[in-house]
Amino acid sequence: MNQTKAKSALLIAGPTASGKSALALALARERDGVIINADALQVYKELRILSARPTDEELHMAPHRLYGHVSGLDSYSVAHWLADARREIESAWAAGKLPIITGGTGMYFMALEQGLAEVPSIDPEIREKWRSFEGDLYGELIRRDKESAKALKPNDRQRLARALEVIEGTGQPLSHWQAEAQSRAFLKDVAVERHVVEVPREELYNRAERRFDQMMAAGALEEVRPLIKYGSVLPMMKAIGVPELTRHLRGEISLQEAVVLAKTATRQYIKRQLTWWRGQAGRDH
Repeated sequence: MNQTKAKSALLIAGPTASGKSALALALARERDGVIINADALQVYKELRILSARPTDEELHMAPHRLYGHVSGLDSYSVAHWLADARREIESAWAAGKLPIITGGTGMYFMALEQGLAEVPSIDPEIREKWRSFEGDLYGELIRRDKESAKALKPNDRQRLARALEVIEGTGQPLSHWQAEAQSRAFLKDVAVERHVVEVPREELYNRAERRFDQMMAAGALEEVRPLIKYGSVLPMMKAIGVPELTRHLRGEISLQEAVVLAKTATRQYIKRQLTWWRGQAGRDH
């Protein structure tokens, strides 16, 4: 095994129903790889059907990691995933295999390549001051940190407030903490190959709608049935299909209405994903 392969990684990203899982599987078989999940919903063991996790047949065709490995009842953050992914990537390197990280959760990829900013705790009074501030947040940030302000939209009050609370609470702009994180990013010195799977939007919509019909035929309703006793605040309860089918199971809407709503939610999710990936396309790596 040469050192180059030992410290290489392949990232495959893209919106839902784009075919990235099929590409990852083909490349894993071709290049002796281990597929590592980077989808925030496919980590939950309760959502095999509705999160479109790999089938048993696919799991036997190549090694897969971080699929259905945590309970949706437990807290699971980007930091948790990053720790799990680092462990699996290092394990793949140790076995002489290529780690292939694939999924649609942009924050997971950002954590791998840019690190997680470890901002010191902010005094609650400072946080509340800016989050309840009714004046011109953008103007306030320009006075304190012009560079950070340039990167934000004047009407993005949540991010503006966060930037202001960080600079007042720590004495350093958020960009300082992000730069520190990037200097420690796990893939910083790794040879990274990237693929963003691109499919025309209408084709994505059609694929996603066909796939949802297949999910229903595969038992999606029965997958949701035991979950309806849990509160809607759990992240897994926000997965596309879960809120809609939960409403049907509670007698609020018909099954046909639930399916239509779920397909609409899928289209909206695809739009958000495409917007996010387009925004990342121009970033320097």
